[in-house]
Amino acid sequence: MSHKEIVASLDELDIVVNYLNETVLQNSIIFLTGNLASGKTTLTAKIAKSKGIEGEVTSPTFSLQQCYSMDFYHYDLYRIENEEFMALGLFEEFEKSGWHMVEWGDDELKDFLVNAGYEVYTVTITPFEDRRKYIIEKSI
Repeated sequence: MSHKEIVASLDELDIVVNYLNETVLQNSIIFLTGNLASGKTTLTAKIAKSKGIEGEVTSPTFSLQQCYSMDFYHYDLYRIENEEFMALGLFEEFEKSGWHMVEWGDDELKDFLVNAGYEVYTVTITPFEDRRKYIIEKSI
């Protein structure tokens, strides 16, 4: 998989979730990019539900990381510099098996992770008419 575009409304979000569940490897880091309120946390919540995770999924803005199960993690790196991320020991969290959903991660961190041998994907979310366009790419 190199590049996939899916246009979907909120009611059609399962199309995106199903595609990710079918194509993204078990142990992967998934960068979610898009403007504020583009639907990054909404997509994460829908993926969590598809994996059998009960309860509310919220953006971990103030905690930086939420661990929803032994194999589903959610990070919000808004206004967090990579050096601070490393200093907090969060980089080691990526060693844990499962999916790591990363909001507001930058290209420098993404490149570092790819070069370190991690499976890294990016889902870019943009408004498209009355729906959203989801561009899914695997970093090589």
